[in-house]
Amino acid sequence: MKLSDFDFDLPDRLIATRPVSPRSSARLLLAQAGSIQDRHVFDLPEIFLPGDVLVLNNTKVIPARLFGLRRRESEHGSGEAKIEVTLLEPSADQGSWRALIKPLRKVKEGEVIVFSDVLSATLTGKEDGQGVLKFNLQGDDFDAALADAGAMPLPPYIAAKRAADEQDKDDYQTVFAEHSGAVAAPTASLHFDEDLLENLRGRGVEFAHVTLHVGAGTFLPVKVDDVTTHKMHAEWGQVSATAADQILRAKKEGRRVIPVGTTALRLIESAAAASGEIAPWEGETDIFIYPGFKFNVADALMTNFHLPKSTLMMLVAALMGKARMDEIYAHAIAENYRFFSYGDSSLLVPSK
Repeated sequence: MKLSDFDFDLPDRLIATRPVSPRSSARLLLAQAGSIQDRHVFDLPEIFLPGDVLVLNNTKVIPARLFGLRRRESEHGSGEAKIEVTLLEPSADQGSWRALIKPLRKVKEGEVIVFSDVLSATLTGKEDGQGVLKFNLQGDDFDAALADAGAMPLPPYIAAKRAADEQDKDDYQTVFAEHSGAVAAPTASLHFDEDLLENLRGRGVEFAHVTLHVGAGTFLPVKVDDVTTHKMHAEWGQVSATAADQILRAKKEGRRVIPVGTTALRLIESAAAASGEIAPWEGETDIFIYPGFKFNVADALMTNFHLPKSTLMMLVAALMGKARMDEIYAHAIAENYRFFSYGDSSLLVPSK
């Protein structure tokens, strides 16, 4: 398998920079039983079956992008320099975060970066092109200060077109977000609103909640031509005993388990990797799913439309088959579906 096998031409006009409103009015490409149908997300109560279990990732995106100032000393005197920071993940040292810092090379260890009247951080180290920042606040105080000073970390293909704003703090968060820690949204879940969830419950659809803190590594490009040699980034996740029991019961009863988003799919397949049967699980996963992968849990997948040559394109090709995904994406482009994080969605049901 070569990286070029997962490439395709995407018109720039199809990259969504804002979501549609209401959330559930997004279009939905339904691919099942060899057919392709053009539907909408609000049609899901007609599409799903009573007893289906939807697996939802309840991670909460933090406003991880910060703009600060550092004191700068030069032969011409002192001044201030602008610094851009994107938090990646907390480090073992309480109150410290690994972060992308621009420009990192100009910030010295021990320097303080000021983000607001109440929030600042000291650079305590550099490793692998990233900085380690020790913040002056922790716990709820840190969360409140970050919410005030930070911006949502929009994907690069949106950030290149416009800056994040206050609307993104709602748009780039799921309605069931609960556990803070993600620096990217589980975007397939952005299409759900309370009315849709209630209608699905009325249909007899169940929900299993799991947590995978999506990292910035989800946007890293694949740099190897032989995709099987690609090393995935690691992300922390948890499948509780309650969720594992609910999913396992559905599998044993012959009911469908349908993750909403590739993050939920990667997590439940990680939790089943050891025995082939889902079990409670917690830790970091770097599972890489590409054609040839054996799915132990997922019976279908709801997901948005992904970047060319991305690991997520490889994942959907593993589920549906490469030729089938070529057909699906050709249809989506021809029918002007909106792509990527704020775009439309698809429901992929593989043939048995």
